[in-house]
Amino acid sequence: MIRIGILGAAGYTGGELIRLLLNHPEAEIVFANSESNAGNHVSDVHEGLIGETDLKFTDTMPFDDVDVVFFCFGHGKSEAFLKEHSIPANVKIIDLAQDFRIRGDHDYVYGLPEINRAEIKKAQHVANPGCFATAIQLGLLPAAKMGLLTQDVSVNAITGSTGAGQKPGATTHFSWRNNNLSIYKAFTHQHLAEIRQSLIQEQGRLDVSIDFIPYRGDFARGIFATEVIRTESPADDIIAAYKDFYRDAAFTHYVDKALDLKQVVNTNKCLVHIDAFDGKLLITSCIDNLLKGAVGQAVQNMNLMFGIDETTGLRLKASAF
Repeated sequence: MIRIGILGAAGYTGGELIRLLLNHPEAEIVFANSESNAGNHVSDVHEGLIGETDLKFTDTMPFDDVDVVFFCFGHGKSEAFLKEHSIPANVKIIDLAQDFRIRGDHDYVYGLPEINRAEIKKAQHVANPGCFATAIQLGLLPAAKMGLLTQDVSVNAITGSTGAGQKPGATTHFSWRNNNLSIYKAFTHQHLAEIRQSLIQEQGRLDVSIDFIPYRGDFARGIFATEVIRTESPADDIIAAYKDFYRDAAFTHYVDKALDLKQVVNTNKCLVHIDAFDGKLLITSCIDNLLKGAVGQAVQNMNLMFGIDETTGLRLKASAF
């Protein structure tokens, strides 16, 4: 069994991670840390787990008793935590924040299995990709491998309210979000850096802009993204290249017809589709932001790091209605 510790276990990602791991045949949750909820049952906070576990939150962090720790902190807190705490060198870390996603003076592997599977298998530390970044990259990476990103790329993507985290805010309040749409962080979203990094990895260089407009959606979970590129390459050749790129991917699939968000919600899948229009390519990609965009991908990475089938504990099914 893989012995697991979870830091920041009371938030949306912590709760969703616990939900997955309770049903993972190779996983044992040793501790779920939350200082503000220490002593409370996990199911008192994550009420969807009522009847599933007697696990309690703890304010202790017995790192010597685990094989891997998941960081479910807010962005910027992982690096600060590691400066103040010592984790044994033999304990693997999977960080769900953005602190180590950009290559630099650290040993974290960027945890996108579709392009870094071999490196993840050997990694001691993994930086889990962002939710928008996952959906957008998986839409664009095959085109980058073909060298098609030679003009500015237009990206629009809409996310559910869970993408804003569990802490209440003005733009997550039900009466504001309901029957509403809004734009935020246009052209400046923090996931752009990791998107560019992966596209450069596949294409070799990227001298164009990724013009990304994120939207807040009137629904709880999921990301639906569209990416538009200009190319004169035959659509049939591009579609064949997409199918080949994802031929061995465990959870990313090219689909021959238009997508809808319900096909991926509550799953670890990413679906991708292409339409061609007079020198333009419309790429659609969609994921569940809490699963393939966060903890589902994190568990997929854990499976790879420990040498088990990467789909273990992740064969989740969407609800059609």
